[in-house]
Order: sequence, then C-alpha cells, then structure tokens
Amino acid sequence: MEAPKRVRMSPEERRAQLLDLGARMLAERPLEQISVEAIADQAGVSRGLLFHYFASKHDFHLEIVRHTSAQMLAHTEPDPDLEPIAMLRAAVTSYVDYVSDNRGTYVSMLRGSASGDEAMREEFERTRAVMAERIVTHLPRLGIEYGPRIALAVRGWIAFVEEATISWLRDPGIPRDELIDLHVAALPAVALGAAAAVDLLD
Repeated sequence: MEAPKRVRMSPEERRAQLLDLGARMLAERPLEQISVEAIADQAGVSRGLLFHYFASKHDFHLEIVRHTSAQMLAHTEPDPDLEPIAMLRAAVTSYVDYVSDNRGTYVSMLRGSASGDEAMREEFERTRAVMAERIVTHLPRLGIEYGPRIALAVRGWIAFVEEATISWLRDPGIPRDELIDLHVAALPAVALGAAAAVDLLD
C-alpha cells in the first residue's frame, strides 16, 4: 500500500488535521486504542512530528476529547430567539441527531476507560457544566427561579439525557421523536418538581 503523500501545511492546519483524524478514529474504537503511529501514517507525517504538536500520547488523547466536545457543544448551541420550550426542543433535537450520527464517538467518550482519567473527567465535567449553564440561563423564562436545588435538578436531567440516549442507541425501542419528547418533558418535570418539593418541605 502506497504511503500517503505528505502535504505541506501551516502548524495550525497540521494540528487541526491530526485532531480531525483522531476524532474520526474515535468513532471506530475506544480512546485508549487510538494509535499515534496510525494517526501519523494517515497524516503522512512522522511520529516525531506528531509529538511536536502534542507533548505526549495522553496529551493528544485529551485534545481529541476537547476537540470532539467542542464540536458537540457547537452543534447543540441553543437559539435564544426561540421561545423557551421551542429552544429546548431544538437543542435536544440537535443533540440526539449529533450523537446518532456520531454514536461511536459519543459512547466511547462517556463509557470508555478514559472516563477514569482525572484530566478526561475534568473535560467531561466542563462540557456538562456548559450544557447546564445553557439551561439554567433560560429557566426564569419558564417561571422557574434558579437556585442550588434547581442547579442539581438540571445536572440530574443532563445525566438522564445521557443515559437514556445511550440506552436508545443500543436498543431504539421508541421512535426518535418520542425520545426527544421524553427529554424535553423531563426537564420542566424535574425542575418544577424540585421547586414544588421545596415548598412542600418548608
């Protein structure tokens, strides 16, 4: 098999190329199985050049996770011009469609052994924090006042969406639109339920 022809690129272009290749490979195998040698071969560069851009294999893997997390966040950015429920539905729809199209990457990131790595966990946590912030910012428009209990409820909803989506990818027992309806309905139910519980206990 003929080796890929090396193409001259700027440092920024080469780094982006290596991350794109890593992200594509993540869709096919767990993060820890992504080989530096295989990435270098596909890019048509030496293994040493890859380490010019990334300090270590672990650093390269972490940057792949950051790269794919940024892609998911960009794809699911809510439209603030929509009404709250319409905005939530559009964001959830984008999320479900993204993970459906990138299921290997999604499952690998959330279920792979990389989740046991402290730096990886911090990146996953940062991604979830961004998603949570997007939600709580718009809760007052639904008549839900933000507070610590609501913040925890929203984080719980995100965990629910992740788990339910993984289960659905493995065994889609309901249509896509019903999954989206479930996710959308669950947020106000959880958030309003948390608020009602506070009133009941006070």
